Amino acid sequence: MPAATHMMELRREIDCAAARLAAAGIDSARHDAEQLAAHLAGTERGRLALLEAPGEEFFGRYRQIVAQRSRRVPLQHLIGTASFGPVQLNVGPGVFIPRPETEAILEWALAQPLPDRPLIVDLCTGSGALAIALAHRLPSARVIGVDDSEDALGYARRNAEGTSVELLRADVTDPGLLPELDGRVDLVVANPPYVPDDADVAPEVAGHDPRHAVFGGPDGMVVIAPIVGLAARWLRPGGLVAVEHDDTTAPQTAALFCAAGQFEDIRTRHDLAGRPRFVTAGRSGADD
Repeated sequence: MPAATHMMELRREIDCAAARLAAAGIDSARHDAEQLAAHLAGTERGRLALLEAPGEEFFGRYRQIVAQRSRRVPLQHLIGTASFGPVQLNVGPGVFIPRPETEAILEWALAQPLPDRPLIVDLCTGSGALAIALAHRLPSARVIGVDDSEDALGYARRNAEGTSVELLRADVTDPGLLPELDGRVDLVVANPPYVPDDADVAPEVAGHDPRHAVFGGPDGMVVIAPIVGLAARWLRPGGLVAVEHDDTTAPQTAALFCAAGQFEDIRTRHDLAGRPRFVTAGRSGADD
C-alpha cells in the first residue's frame, strides 16, 4: 500500500477512535486518540503528521489500545506516563495519577520567597509528582516525600532516580511523625485523599485510582486535619503550607488552619477552572 494511503488510513483511524472515545463519554476524546497513536508510534503527538507511514500491525495494536481506553482504562495507564509541570512521571495501577489541577500548588510554591536551601516536605506524595517537580525547579532544596503506600512509593522511587528527593514510607495521620523536623521546615505541600466517601467520581477514578489515595472519609477531611497539625509543628516561623482539598470543602480546610491558632494569611486558592482547589497559610511568629 502506498505511503500516502497509509497516512490517510491513519487519519481515518484516529477520527474513528476519537468518535468511539467520545461515545464512551470521554471529554478528551480527540486528544486521547492522538496521544495513543503517538505512543504506539514512538513519537510526540504534535509530530504525527511527520510520521512515516505505519503498517498493518500498527493499526491492529492501535484498535486494541483504543478499545481499552473506551472501557475507561486511564490514558496514563495505557501509555505508562503522566506529565506534571516540568517532569514526566511513570504511573500505573497502584498509584494515584497526578492531575493538572495540582500544578496550581506547584506554581504557587515556586512563586514564594523561600530560602536559598529550603527544606520542603511533600505529604501523600504518591508518584512523587510535587516532590520531584519542586526538586527539579529548586535544585538546592532538600525535598522529602512521604506516603504510606508501598505500591505508590515504588513508582516514586523510579521517578526520583537521579534526583535528591528523599522518600519515606510513613502514615501522615501519625501526630508524632518525624519530630526531628519540628520548627525546621520551610514549606509543606500536600495533595491528600480528600474526596468525600459518597461522592460520584469518573470511571477512571472509581475503577483504577487506589481508593486509599482518593477518598478522605465522610466529609473528605480525615487526612487533611492531621496534616494541618504536622504543618503547625514542623514549620519554622514564617514557613508556608499548601493543602489541596475537594472543591466543596474549602471553608472547612481554612477553618482547620484558623482553629490551629498558629497560622496567618490563610487563603483559599483557585485552579485555572476557577474552582477552590487548595488553602495556603504561613506559620505565625516570624517576627517574634
